[in-house]
Amino acid sequence: MKSLHVVSRSLTLLAVFCVGFLGLMTGCQSSFFRAQSPDSTEALVEDEVAANLVGKWALPTGLNGQKVEFIGLVNGLAGTGSDPPPTPDRQALIDDIQTYDVDHPNEILSWNSTAMVQVTGIIPPGAQKGDRFDVLVRTPRRSETESLRGGWLMPTRLREHAVINGSTRSSLQLAMATGSVLVDSMFEGSDDEMLERRGRVLGGGVVGKTRPLGLAVRSEKGSITVSTLIGKAINRRFHRFEHGIKKGVATPKRDNYIELAVHSRYRNNLSRYLRVVRAIPLRQNSIEMPVRLERLERQLLDPNSAAKAAIMLEAIGPEAIPTLQRGAVSEDPEVKFYSAEALAYLDVEEAAKPLSEATVEPAFRWHALTALAAMDQVAAYDELTELLQANSAETRYGAFYALRTRNPSDPLVTGERLGDDYFYHVVPSVGEPLVHFTRYKRPEVVVFGHQIDVRPPKYLFAGENILIKGTETGELKVSRFQAGDGEDRHEICPADLNSMIRAIEQLGGGYAEVMEAIHAAKKQGDLQARVVVDAIPRTRRRYERNADADVSEESESPHFQSANPIPEMFSNKLDEEENKKEGQKRPRLEEDGSSEGGFLSTMGEWFGR
Repeated sequence: MKSLHVVSRSLTLLAVFCVGFLGLMTGCQSSFFRAQSPDSTEALVEDEVAANLVGKWALPTGLNGQKVEFIGLVNGLAGTGSDPPPTPDRQALIDDIQTYDVDHPNEILSWNSTAMVQVTGIIPPGAQKGDRFDVLVRTPRRSETESLRGGWLMPTRLREHAVINGSTRSSLQLAMATGSVLVDSMFEGSDDEMLERRGRVLGGGVVGKTRPLGLAVRSEKGSITVSTLIGKAINRRFHRFEHGIKKGVATPKRDNYIELAVHSRYRNNLSRYLRVVRAIPLRQNSIEMPVRLERLERQLLDPNSAAKAAIMLEAIGPEAIPTLQRGAVSEDPEVKFYSAEALAYLDVEEAAKPLSEATVEPAFRWHALTALAAMDQVAAYDELTELLQANSAETRYGAFYALRTRNPSDPLVTGERLGDDYFYHVVPSVGEPLVHFTRYKRPEVVVFGHQIDVRPPKYLFAGENILIKGTETGELKVSRFQAGDGEDRHEICPADLNSMIRAIEQLGGGYAEVMEAIHAAKKQGDLQARVVVDAIPRTRRRYERNADADVSEESESPHFQSANPIPEMFSNKLDEEENKKEGQKRPRLEEDGSSEGGFLSTMGEWFGR
């Protein structure tokens, strides 16, 4: 009996030890293992959680743009092309042309209606097969081509190039590019000869291979067990539907790699998606949660830590909604914005109003519009519709773009395609008349306001062959003159912008001709409307905190940028690459008449916070 008593006591001690050990492993707040003070308890809870976030175990992959390029041929030039010199690029183009069973490629290259060009594109992160992206075309150095205006890029196979052991190696074909070339001088309003020899094909690139996003498990921690644990934690927070079947977004592929499907709410903000994923705890203990939420709420209500706290709360999920709702009614604009932004990605209706108000601040504008586009709530639609009346051209076009991204079939933003060249939209607006042209993703004219009058001009040109004049009856006569023996054509239309655009289209004019006509009408004072090109948000916007705010030495300066990277919905990877190569950002005239600069953030900065 004594022996049995000893064994019983041994087993009891062993059980106590196991319970205590499991308490440490799962984060239980046993007084046996933890200090008694609340502050100490909170610190231990937060330290354990921080050590067990997905981001401590894995790094994001696939968030960089993939540069693809090759030599291409532009056709259809009005005598401004040239015969390229005998170079390796010319031979590469000839070899490529011959794969299409084209006879006499050298003869084609000698025509003054063709030009050899360098074609470059950036396939965005998370791109799916069949997605479209912009491509840049430019003539090589020492080219005798005078202009690419009016040209058409022939089908061009784009590849990735890398220098390996001193030799340039090319990948297999990753994308195809073709389409109408819009020279940069059109958008810059300049006669610069260099800009005539450089242009872009909006949406001309087509992705040939899906680019997956993923997480790379740190090598010293990689194992099947760890990858599975991370995948389960992510799938508890995010799921998707595939053919009507609910599935998690994370799929462990190897002991050191987890593939991530993009959750639909984050499809236009992949950088945020990866930040939230990396903030997901591997375990969420119900006992610890109230303490953690209380601590995060204090951080959220402090402007110096609000951005990071909002991401952490968003990663927790629905349980964090009440905490974020309290932040969304804060008097502090930073706290209010970051709280509302996180609520938007949790699709909470209360986020809509503060996000709409945040668009007044340029540093927050593109983030707010992207978050509103991510919401399914009617309140978000109502706020975006209201923003179509804003004074800011960026806000008005940004709201239009967000509405179209949210639901392309919405009659308010559907518009129509004029010819095969560009999209045309007329948006009801009681604000100042505004005409917006894009040089990003697709050629598009958006007119804000109905019945915008055009004063009948003495004359103005829309390209080389179209002339617009006023008639004695106060209408517009739009004429297209044909070279040689071709018959000239004329259209008489009312003196308003919509009628003028449609008359140009009837005579065969396209995006370039409409843009030139409207710019000329504005310059001559015949059009009383603002004319803006590419009014999408830019980086380097600064929000100025209250000068009287209490800022500690450890906190950021009162002048700072939004703590989040620019969303993909407004991120122009092609221009970012060009700006990086040229060492500066293309200056752009702002609404207050000043120009702005820019910078290219590294992923390490965003994910190292």
